[in-house]
Amino acid sequence: MSIMVHHDGMQTMGYRTTFAFDNDTMRRLRNLAARWQVSQAEVVRRALSQAETLECSDAPNPLDALKSYHAHGGLDRGKAEKYLCEVRESRESWRS
Repeated sequence: MSIMVHHDGMQTMGYRTTFAFDNDTMRRLRNLAARWQVSQAEVVRRALSQAETLECSDAPNPLDALKSYHAHGGLDRGKAEKYLCEVRESRESWRS
């Protein structure tokens, strides 16, 4: 006995979840779903895929950055000290 499964081109979904959105985000989600003629879940899936793609393509390669620092004499000591000072001040403001 063989069974034929037909999905009509739709993915089989295994998870359901609930989100809490503000009014503006919900309006934007509905507008995109209507414009793209897809479900709101599909809008979220597409947004996730795009965010992952952008994040991966924009992320600097740590090895390339290290090679660049070495090739150009490293970080300027003054700039590094200034940055560390800013970080310390920022952390102190979080704690107060």
